[in-house]
Amino acid sequence: MHILVTGAAGFIGYHLSEKLLARGDAVTGLDNLNDYYDVSLKEARLQRLLKHSDFHFVRADLQDRGAMEALFAQNHFDAVINLAAQAGVRYSLANPHTYIDSNIVGFTNILECCRHHKISHLVYASSSSVYGMNSAMPFSVHDNVDHPISLYAASKKANELMAHTYSHLFGIPTTGLRFFTVYGPWGRPDMALFLFTKAILAGEPIKVFNNGNMQRDFTYIDDIVEGIIRVTDKPATANPEWDAEYPDPGTSSAPYRLYNIGNSKPVLLTDFIGAIETALGQTAQKEFLPMQPGDVSATYADIEDLVADVDYQPQTPVQEGINNFIAWYLKHMHKDES
Repeated sequence: MHILVTGAAGFIGYHLSEKLLARGDAVTGLDNLNDYYDVSLKEARLQRLLKHSDFHFVRADLQDRGAMEALFAQNHFDAVINLAAQAGVRYSLANPHTYIDSNIVGFTNILECCRHHKISHLVYASSSSVYGMNSAMPFSVHDNVDHPISLYAASKKANELMAHTYSHLFGIPTTGLRFFTVYGPWGRPDMALFLFTKAILAGEPIKVFNNGNMQRDFTYIDDIVEGIIRVTDKPATANPEWDAEYPDPGTSSAPYRLYNIGNSKPVLLTDFIGAIETALGQTAQKEFLPMQPGDVSATYADIEDLVADVDYQPQTPVQEGINNFIAWYLKHMHKDES
């Protein structure tokens, strides 16, 4: 297939593109290479992708309507996987307009292009953050998620609603994936694993929010990528049993689906830090802090639908995944800091 991957120089986009290319797909990767975090890391990922003859890179913003229309007009994409977005819960507190530009305006452009160019399947990144004030565990796509606690979460909830509208009105199969704390090699520098590793190696204290009493459904990147590809290969269909009197938020009478994609095994933050210490052979200095605005105390994915529909089976234990990250970090990042 010829697949458009937006956010291809990002953490998940890079790994996904590598896997698609390895199985023989042609990939057009779009990214704006913004400076939300170190651009050199994005460029390093991109250089690895450019070694593939079936990879073509386009530098553009999702919110650039003209550029998006030209991209779709010049190519025939069999599927679109939209991973480009402004990420980060805490960043949204200080930079709200960035989220509207990228996650709302940009996503509208994606939907319009899919509509006018008859795309057979749009897969897009949502987030576990949409669960907001929900406390029933594990989080289920069949539960109501109308109480987000960050603008980032609200923008992802909006994406789900916008996708449903296009699935209903224009018959576009759309699948939203609610990612749960993805980690692994080539990861984002603003994520906990990267920050903790860098600080421990430098002999600096790490910031442990909510005094360490947080749980995250840490999911290794290879497991995430496998799930994305399985979903992409199975376009969303209407749920024949959907009932408008008792509407199921996770499905529809339109070709629309939502899935949680996580490890479904939440890990206490202090245990996650312990696994990093084991991998590094060093003890972290810990600075215990209160919960940050926009954060939630726990995430836990109910992945039964994804297992049932595409036989998704996460394989990577947390210690193994952290070991892989540390090996990558010491090879590619620590030498630059020393």
